[in-house]
Amino acid sequence: MMPSQKIKKTVTPAFTGATTCCEPCMDKPQPLRLKGLEISPPLFLAPMAGLTHSALRRLILEQGGIGLLSTEMLSAARLPSENARISPYLVRNAQESPLSYQLLVSRVEEVAPAIAKLHALGAEAIDLNLGCPAPTVRRMGAGSRLMDEPALVQGLVAAARKQTDLPLTAKIRLGETLDEERLRNFCQMLEGEGIDLLSVHARLRGEPFVRKPRWPWVGKVKGWVNIPVIANGGIFTVEDARNCLAQSGADGLMIGRAAAIRPWIFAELAHGVYGVGQEVGAVNKPTLYLRFVELLEESFLPERRLGRLKEFSHYFAKNYPFGHHLASAVQSSGSVAEARERACVFFVKNEATVKDY
Repeated sequence: MMPSQKIKKTVTPAFTGATTCCEPCMDKPQPLRLKGLEISPPLFLAPMAGLTHSALRRLILEQGGIGLLSTEMLSAARLPSENARISPYLVRNAQESPLSYQLLVSRVEEVAPAIAKLHALGAEAIDLNLGCPAPTVRRMGAGSRLMDEPALVQGLVAAARKQTDLPLTAKIRLGETLDEERLRNFCQMLEGEGIDLLSVHARLRGEPFVRKPRWPWVGKVKGWVNIPVIANGGIFTVEDARNCLAQSGADGLMIGRAAAIRPWIFAELAHGVYGVGQEVGAVNKPTLYLRFVELLEESFLPERRLGRLKEFSHYFAKNYPFGHHLASAVQSSGSVAEARERACVFFVKNEATVKDY
């Protein structure tokens, strides 16, 4: 057993279950607790390749409302040899806490070295990726492909649980088809092997993002296990969040694409759903975008910045009716300086047309 890493956070209490009221709930329930880690409010950043790096995590922190941050998915096979001082996947500012590290793993022998590295990096929670539907990931035998191999997953989780006393979580989808018995057995197996929390993307493996998420199925999962269950998928507004909680009874919410489109969404949800923090007023989006550029420049080597700015811009541009012009201008830029200049030109022309979510 690796040495336990005890974590004590000073947090504001928040709800650990659903609320269906129209106004922010101002009670003072207990925060969501996973071993020594307290997560409050119960708002989670979803791991996203190319997005949930240090710059976006810091931008979200500056807006407020986040309960648990996440890294991008990290290859368990490569992780032990990664140099944390130069790896863009492991860059971390001291402010980024609490931070969960997500592992992409497909072989039991990869588990122990990867978790040892995460202990050395100061991980505050460890998440196992069991839901990524990307074809390249599935060809590796990882991500959502693992849901077809429950015996292998059982071995992976058991091995991970032996190596750490940190909170151990897993992110899943609903499977290939709506097979209630199969999903129930899988989730109960995860709990039985020591998973402390499940986050459920409420879509089948092959369903695109445009498909409405199946939030009631998150409620089914919650009824099958005794550990916290977090709902993920299709949450872009306070109204979405309330509807999701009403349909799922989830213990919290995990935000993916909306975190890149609207990095202030956690502050909105914290106040509007959980009664934590101040109401979010008007957001100066051009200033926020330029702050992201600053954070990229602070966090990454020059050759690592432009690609991440292009990825972020693809999502942030959705705030504008003609946002594809912003995304295209940045995408065709040859440097961060050029991208910044083109973005500023776009904002001058289009800020008055910003979307109202």
